Amino acid sequence: MRARHREVHRSNRVGWLRAAVLGANDGIVSVAGLVVGVAASGASHAVVLTSGVAGLVAGAMSMAAGEYVSVQSQADTEKADLTQERQELADDPHTELAELAHIYVRRGLTLTLAHQVAEQLTAHDALGAHARDELGITETLRARPMQAAGASALAFTIGAAVPIAAMLLAPAKQLNPVTIAVTIASLFFSGGLAAYAGGAPLLRGALRVGFWGAMAMAASYFIGNLFDVRV
Repeated sequence: MRARHREVHRSNRVGWLRAAVLGANDGIVSVAGLVVGVAASGASHAVVLTSGVAGLVAGAMSMAAGEYVSVQSQADTEKADLTQERQELADDPHTELAELAHIYVRRGLTLTLAHQVAEQLTAHDALGAHARDELGITETLRARPMQAAGASALAFTIGAAVPIAAMLLAPAKQLNPVTIAVTIASLFFSGGLAAYAGGAPLLRGALRVGFWGAMAMAASYFIGNLFDVRV
């Protein structure tokens, strides 16, 4: 008896990976930018810390809500399409069968074989066949609002904790340099990790995330210097 060959595909991670990568990078950049900008304005250490923690809480909730609403909209669209397809199968099964066969012909099957495949798949699970082959809705790529919201909020919190930890551990006079350095390093790591999880080149993923993070730090520092609140 042959051993079962198990394949692990990276597309199985797409439901949570995109939300997690976006949440982590946003948490690192936005909270670090907030901390650096407020510190550059001359605010006290306590004010900078309060700003960072407030940014973490508000940002995590915002990311969760945004991901949930966005992905739920996709889920609602999928549900509506499936309802329509279910009704069409009930009203005109012969036309739906021909439509399914035509899809397989376009993919390279002969007309006879396409009809045979369409008939067998329809007998097995008509709605599932149309959802997958006509609508492009699969179990792997199907919208999961709660999963996306949870992954995004958790990743944002972890990412935002990095610049806050750097700020707490850095000497008061070196707050900005240390925070910026730790932030950019963590962005390079985050970009490389996301690239690895998605099967992309590590260096490319690290560089593109690190570059935009550095631009955000520079902009935040510049804006913060425009406001002198030293007392």
